[in-house]
Amino acid sequence: MIKHLFFVCQLFAVQGIVAQTNLSWENFIDVDFSPGFNEVYQDYFLKPTFGEKILPYKGKEVSIQGYFLDITGNGEVLLISQNPMVSCFFCGAAGPESVIEVNFKEKPDFKTDQIVLVTGILELNEFDVDHFNYILNEATGQLIQ
Repeated sequence: MIKHLFFVCQLFAVQGIVAQTNLSWENFIDVDFSPGFNEVYQDYFLKPTFGEKILPYKGKEVSIQGYFLDITGNGEVLLISQNPMVSCFFCGAAGPESVIEVNFKEKPDFKTDQIVLVTGILELNEFDVDHFNYILNEATGQLIQ
């Protein structure tokens, strides 16, 4: 009887993890970086190795709340960040694991540093150095702030 109860509890715990779609930034920091040679650029870049907290969400629809960033100023590169623009990854206060490239279905009317909730299909990018390590495709967003 106790074994059966333990099995049922484990089953519900696993289902809860798999069914989760709202991620936190804790999920995204589960990545390590090591130098890897890039044939296209004939140079070394940091290659990500994604961990167990983020891997199950690859190809799944997920949501994350953060700061909206338009780093080009013209809507060409849109991001969601754990931090506002003044302390984002390229300013030295955070790393590449604290930003997600976002490909919206329709470009939103958000302004930089507004807090938004973005939902999309999570892509884990290991090899294309012209894009961020985390990408949300087919994304939609809503203003929180």
